[in-house]
Amino acid sequence: MARLEKGAAALRARSGELAWRAAPFLSVALLIAAWEGVSASGAVTAFMLPGPARVFGRVWAEAVSGDLWINVGLTLYRALAGFAIAALAGVALGFAMARNRLAHWFFDPIISAGFPMPKIAFLPIVILWLGLFDVSKIVMVSLDAVFPVVTATLVGIAGVERELLWSARNMGAKEREVLWQIVLPAALPQIMTGLQVALPIALIVAVVTEMVMGGYGLGAATMTAWRFANSAGVFAGIVEIAAVGFVVVKGMAMLRRRLLLWHPEALEPSTV
Repeated sequence: MARLEKGAAALRARSGELAWRAAPFLSVALLIAAWEGVSASGAVTAFMLPGPARVFGRVWAEAVSGDLWINVGLTLYRALAGFAIAALAGVALGFAMARNRLAHWFFDPIISAGFPMPKIAFLPIVILWLGLFDVSKIVMVSLDAVFPVVTATLVGIAGVERELLWSARNMGAKEREVLWQIVLPAALPQIMTGLQVALPIALIVAVVTEMVMGGYGLGAATMTAWRFANSAGVFAGIVEIAAVGFVVVKGMAMLRRRLLLWHPEALEPSTV
């Protein structure tokens, strides 16, 4: 009897865990249901709002033909390449500004003025200089994504407890050891936050530049469908972009948890 009760309790716990994991998808299911209801109600035409079945059918057709994977691959390549450049440059520049007063004096006005500025304003110049190919798109992604990384790195380093630095130096640690073993781990949570902000920006800018410049990619495919008045294709592009964004953001969150296993935020919340 005790064994049965124990098994029932484990089953309830497992069911509760699965329900908790599935809960975030409930809003998506409700959104699709509302979408189907509005499109089938006759309040709007099929051109204005094609039904989910038609849109997902278009996504499936693109997946079977291979066009979807080509477009997804190109968009991710541009977004992730630009993001990688922005991450490396942003962290390096943030450390330089935090550790060197001359670098801070020189770059701080540029960062302060450039962060709130819509960097898309540079797109015509980038096109004039670099053309309509991948290099210009990657440059635009890097230009947009680097600012939150620099800012987060500065904030993270500024938040390192001075007692840790004093203790390490008093114990004979060299400056490079202090940097790699004290400053970087302590600032890593803030740096990861900056990277989590920069990654969606990179994907957004990649899609926008594809919409403007054309060619291949999710943004370009969506605009091609728009030019041919293919509303199902436009909505399919939106669904594809949303799905790719969801996967990328969730992947970054998993990477954060992996890198910050030692940090208190990775610990299970106490129920006591």
